[in-house]
Amino acid sequence: MKVWVDADACPAAVMDIVIRAANRLAVETICVANKLLALPASPCVTLVQVDLAPDAADIYISDHAEATDLVVTQDIPLAAVLVPSGIVVIDPRGEIYTEDNIGERLSLRNLLQELRDGGSMTGGPKRFGDREKRAFAAAFDRELTRLLKRQSQRPE
Repeated sequence: MKVWVDADACPAAVMDIVIRAANRLAVETICVANKLLALPASPCVTLVQVDLAPDAADIYISDHAEATDLVVTQDIPLAAVLVPSGIVVIDPRGEIYTEDNIGERLSLRNLLQELRDGGSMTGGPKRFGDREKRAFAAAFDRELTRLLKRQSQRPE
């Protein structure tokens, strides 16, 4: 089981939570970004630097993540690729994408993108604050614990 982080636009507070959990639980964690990131030295956390091509990090994650893994991303199209494969996907605000909600979230994302592109709507997501940080920490801990428990119950 691995944790994958779409690290290009991941809030620092979320990265801190993920890295602390990786070190505490000895879970392999791979941060994927198109730029060099300053990550703490850790035997559990690695950085994969991809090229600057659009969606390079997303493509790398979708090519390497497996059904036993957990992915942290705010990229809804990436989540829409991963969820049908049984991969647990959490956004930095603590929303867990599932088969039941990913279609609706992708449709809403596409609609809002069209409105922004057409000038009908401006601005981006709401500010990331303590409430969002707590929601992520709770969802991440719950899903990580569930996946680790499932992994430990598998026969070798």
